[in-house]
Amino acid sequence: MSRSERSARRGRLLTAALAVAALSACGVLESTNTPPLEQYTASEIFERGEFELERDRPDDAAFFFGEIERLYPYSGLAKRALIMQAFAYHRDRDYANSRASAQRYIDFYPTDEDAAYAQYLLALSYYDQIDEVGRDQGLTFQALQALRTVIERYPESEYARSSILKFDLAFDHLAGKEMEIGRYYLKRDHFAAAVNRFRVVVEDFQTTTHTPEALHRLVEAYLSLGLTDEAQTAGAILGHNYQGTEWYQDSFALLTGQGLEPRAIGNNWLAAIYRQVVRGEWL
Repeated sequence: MSRSERSARRGRLLTAALAVAALSACGVLESTNTPPLEQYTASEIFERGEFELERDRPDDAAFFFGEIERLYPYSGLAKRALIMQAFAYHRDRDYANSRASAQRYIDFYPTDEDAAYAQYLLALSYYDQIDEVGRDQGLTFQALQALRTVIERYPESEYARSSILKFDLAFDHLAGKEMEIGRYYLKRDHFAAAVNRFRVVVEDFQTTTHTPEALHRLVEAYLSLGLTDEAQTAGAILGHNYQGTEWYQDSFALLTGQGLEPRAIGNNWLAAIYRQVVRGEWL
């Protein structure tokens, strides 16, 4: 943008800002001398919304963008104002309203070029609320579903790659939750319950960073239960895929300390995984 264009844009923003400066974010007039918002054009109201964003007042910006949709629903700016409202709400961390605006955009303009961005904002409204591992993970599941929609529905968009990265992080987050619960049970000698959690990680989250530790914890839990076949097989999978990790070293020490070795043995769920992963025997 040239210097003259920037100057002109600043002039328009200043004009719009001064024209409606007496309006509060809820649309109530602060002065009886200020004309009602209905007397301003869609362009002037849109510029006021941009002005509020520039001065870091996204809640006010969302209000003005929403007024365009109300007052000028069939104008050329109504569509743009709706996606800007979703953005402003998200910037204000008003995730519920951001999601609602983004969903309306997708419903009204499913084939528009900004539909991918609307879906991405919808996904972010869940993703940015993902809590610490110790909290409920319902939002993580919703984030995964929404991010997958971006990836599958808009694979060529500029938001697909970012969605893939965030999907992997959210997926890893869920595995972390299973690990935390499993470790909780393991410390309290609830070995069967711990095994169930670590098994989920190995079977359902095997591409995450938590898999090596999950296999090691299975070695610990199975040895405590006296199930040496399972413990040795878990150690064998760990040694095949993650031999350079500290988890394998710890498992190797545990097994050899009891006169055992990491090797696939028996006919159990881990042996089936070993045949699939190591030998390539899927049937």
